Amino acid sequence: MSETPASVSRKPRAERLLESGLFHARWLMAPFYVGLVVALAALMLVFAKKLLVALPTIGSLSAEEAILLVLSLIDLSLAGNLLLIVIFSGYENFVSKIDTANHEDRPSWMGTVDFSGLKMKLIASIVAISAISLLRAFMQLSEGHGIEERSLYWLVVIHVTFVISGVLLALMDWLAAKVDRH
Repeated sequence: MSETPASVSRKPRAERLLESGLFHARWLMAPFYVGLVVALAALMLVFAKKLLVALPTIGSLSAEEAILLVLSLIDLSLAGNLLLIVIFSGYENFVSKIDTANHEDRPSWMGTVDFSGLKMKLIASIVAISAISLLRAFMQLSEGHGIEERSLYWLVVIHVTFVISGVLLALMDWLAAKVDRH
């Protein structure tokens, strides 16, 4: 049952003030998203540094070394994408809508990713980042670089854990969608 303006005005003043304060408390999340923008800038600097350090040696890289460089850059790019998704979706879901006035560059998913969708995008990105780290370790192993067996074991265990977590989260969302809402 939705509240009409008449029923709202019948609430005690203290209750209206409390509810208003709680509603406005969502703005306490805004500095978190600003902090994530700073983290995105830091990630961009790491990406640029890695690329600039590698550029002079591009001609002398072996195929495996080039692939490892590309995987590292993709890994950083995926982390940046993940940050952007969390910033936009989190801000729009929990703080306020971002008014872009239908800007042509507005991502199509903006404003449509709910908490469940955000959770799935987050776990998918984590699985992809984990897979790239695992692939990088296997590439280093194939190049003859010494990787401790224990480290490789933990990379596989962590990746499988992320994959299983993702499947379980998707299953929970699917089951929740099947349940009648009351």
